[in-house]
Amino acid sequence: MKLPRTTLVLVLLALGLGGFVYFYEIRGATQRAEIKEQKQQIFSFTEDDVQSLIIKTKDITLNLERNTQSENPKWLLTSPTSEPANDGIVAYLLDLLVKGTSDRTLSTPANQLGNFGLDQPLATININLKNQQTYQLTLGNPAFNRRFLYAQTDSAAQPNGNVDVLLVSPDFENAVNREISEWKQPANPSTSETTPEKDQ
Repeated sequence: MKLPRTTLVLVLLALGLGGFVYFYEIRGATQRAEIKEQKQQIFSFTEDDVQSLIIKTKDITLNLERNTQSENPKWLLTSPTSEPANDGIVAYLLDLLVKGTSDRTLSTPANQLGNFGLDQPLATININLKNQQTYQLTLGNPAFNRRFLYAQTDSAAQPNGNVDVLLVSPDFENAVNREISEWKQPANPSTSETTPEKDQ
């Protein structure tokens, strides 16, 4: 039995459309999801990988190093002063660096970084890992609605000369924009807690 020509054309169109839907919607969706997830993660190291941090703001440059002598405190402030660091404050910043994501990536010419505040950044964070690898995150201006900060990693420029500008959480500004006293380990509160017990 011979199929009419229009039926044959419709069957071929249906097969072609089915193949397109399969490859684009089903297989392509998983690939796009993987690519999107890779783009969203700012860095791929863990908190335990980090050996030291250098945080440069407009007002101060801080050097923080992991304490190899003891677990308490975990971090030491080595510059501009040398003393134990506030582990909670450092942990907050590390959590943002390790788990931080970028909602979007903007490809922009390198000579337009000033539009995002990345030529005179809010802060620059240099991250040194235990395996000697280094990373950098530069924080620029907040976006117009203050829901994001513009940021840039030390990734290489694209072949067309453009660089990637990330949109990251404004929590990064809170994490680095601190007085030196906040980076220092607070006085031991145990003395004030034991004093009332002695009075009883």
